[in-house]
Amino acid sequence: MREFLEIQKQLLPDVTETMRKRYTILHHILVSGLVGRRTLAAELNTTERILRAEVEFLKQQGLIEVESSGMRISEAGRQLLERLEPMVKDLFGLTDLEERIRRHFRLKQVVVVPGDSDSSPLIKKELGRAGAAVLRKIVTSDEVVAVTGGSTMAEVAHHLSASSALKGCWFVPARGGLGESVDLQANTIASNMAKKTGARYRLLHVPDHLGEEAYQTLMQEGSIAEIVQFIRQANIVIHGIGEAMVMARRRKVDQELTSALREDGALGEAFGYYFDRTGRILHKMPMVGLRLEDIQAMDWVVGIAGGRSKGEAIAAVLNNGHEDVLITDEAAAEEIVRSCGI
Repeated sequence: MREFLEIQKQLLPDVTETMRKRYTILHHILVSGLVGRRTLAAELNTTERILRAEVEFLKQQGLIEVESSGMRISEAGRQLLERLEPMVKDLFGLTDLEERIRRHFRLKQVVVVPGDSDSSPLIKKELGRAGAAVLRKIVTSDEVVAVTGGSTMAEVAHHLSASSALKGCWFVPARGGLGESVDLQANTIASNMAKKTGARYRLLHVPDHLGEEAYQTLMQEGSIAEIVQFIRQANIVIHGIGEAMVMARRRKVDQELTSALREDGALGEAFGYYFDRTGRILHKMPMVGLRLEDIQAMDWVVGIAGGRSKGEAIAAVLNNGHEDVLITDEAAAEEIVRSCGI
C-alpha cells in the first residue's frame, strides 16, 4: 500500500491533494458533530465558495448530511473515515513520524493526528478522541486511572463512553487544582470521566501549588493522606504536557524561580516537574498528588499534548524516559523530530 501511495504521489499529485482535502473536511465534520459552513471554512482557513463545491460533492456521495442547522457526518461517511485512516496516515507521512518518535524515545506507542492544535481547536478535539481510544484499549477492569487537568484532557473525557472494562475502574485526579476554570480542573475531569463511563471516582480538594510548610501540614491531615495514598496506587496515568514558562506563569511562580528556570533552559513541565532539553529535572513544585516515583512504577503513562509551540516541551518530557505512550498532532511531531534531529 505504501509503495502504491508513493507512486500515486509522483504520477497523480493532484489526486493525492484532493484526497487529503476531502478527508480533512470529512474529518472536521466528524469531530465537530454538527457544524455550519461558515464556521468550517474558518476552521480550515479557506473560503465558503471553495468549501461549497466540496460540500456538495460529499453530500452527493452520501458522506455527509446537510440540515438547516449545519452539516453532520453520515454513517457511510463515518465508515469511510475508519477504512481510510491507515491509508491516510501513510499518505500524510504520519506513520513515519509515529515510528521515528517511537523508536527514538523507546515508547510502546505513538499516535499522531493530522493538523496543528495551535491553529485549530478541532485538532484538540481529535487529540481527545485519540486519547479516549488509547485509554479504552489499555484499561482493564478494576484499575485506578489518574488524570491531570487542562483543555486537552477535558476533550478526552468528552469522547469517553461506557464500556465493561471502564465501568469497574476508579478515576482520580493526579494532583490538586490550579485555581483556573473549574471545567479544566483535574477533579472535574476525573468525575466527568467516571460519569461518562459508569465508573467510580474520588476527588482531591487541595490547591496544585503549595509552599513547603503548607504541603507538609496538609500531608499530615488524615483524610488528605488517605486519598493521596489511594491516588498513588494508580495503574494508569493520562496527563497533559506544558511549556515550562507558560506553566510557571499559570502557577504564579515568583520572579526569582522563573528567571532561574529560564536561565537553566527549562522547556517542558509535567506533574509539577520542570525539565530541560535533555530531560533533566530542574525543579519540582511541592504538590499533593503523584510523585515521579509513583509514575515510574505504573503500567501505563500516557502523555497527550499538541501544537507546534509545544514540540520542544514534549521532547523534553519524553527525554526523561517515564512515558509509555505519546498522543500528539502532526505539527508537534514535526517539531519533535526537528528539535531532536531524529
